[in-house]
Amino acid sequence: MLRGAEGGPVDTQTPRKSSSSHSSRKSFRLDYRLEALDSELPVMEPYFVKNPDLSDSGPGLRVTWLGHATVLVEMDGLNILTDPVFSQRASPFQFMGPKRFVPLGLMDWLAKMGCENVMELDWWEENCVPGHDDVTFVCTPSQHWSKRTALDDNKSLWGSWSILGPDHRFFFAGDTGYCASFQEIGRRFGPFDLAAIPIGAYLPRDVMQGQHVDPEEAVQIHQDLQAKQSVAIHWGTFALAYEYYLEPPVRLREALEQKGLKPESFFTLHHGESRLVASQDRDVLH
Repeated sequence: MLRGAEGGPVDTQTPRKSSSSHSSRKSFRLDYRLEALDSELPVMEPYFVKNPDLSDSGPGLRVTWLGHATVLVEMDGLNILTDPVFSQRASPFQFMGPKRFVPLGLMDWLAKMGCENVMELDWWEENCVPGHDDVTFVCTPSQHWSKRTALDDNKSLWGSWSILGPDHRFFFAGDTGYCASFQEIGRRFGPFDLAAIPIGAYLPRDVMQGQHVDPEEAVQIHQDLQAKQSVAIHWGTFALAYEYYLEPPVRLREALEQKGLKPESFFTLHHGESRLVASQDRDVLH
């Protein structure tokens, strides 16, 4: 489990009512109506829930978006779960806040939460999972504030993650503002077969710019990392900012077109949807 940002999937147990009304960008509110989500951003049952027997899973690199910044990546014999928050709110308290390997400073907190076998890393430090010495986890830089309680602002390190396997390479950005570190990560460890890059929670820009990239900056990170493909995260799950909740993928497609990149190079998924990104021979599958 890689920690570095808040995240979690939408609630699939609460029934939603259908509606033909659509919010405009100007009229969007933080308590946006959920009636249109079933048709515009449906929740799918993950394939591993339908078929718990994964003994016939083929080799390669598969990603499943579980919501916000939570993705399950199956890569080189490992299951990698990022930002595993499965609560209704992205908050330390479930009565408030938006619904729904660790960097330095988080080991003690995780131990108090009952987590065991925790490895704490500084930026550019690396380690391997016991029994999987051929897969290296590197804590790499990113840009965001950190906070776990009311009194510990920026007392722990914020980071991204570069996972380097014998056959594939995966990058997880988590929450981040744009910074030059992504160019350095790309120079050191690129190209990546897959990168998970945030595209949402970016308005108002003067408030969010330092901590959350917009879709145009997300595409720049994709290029900085030399990513063969990227999956969009950190959008469409929690109401964290003021953009219309379906605006990020629209602006993402526009940014890719402006850069002359193919739409499939940086894709979005429905909640619970999976995609086989690369086979064992590293060929990209569409």
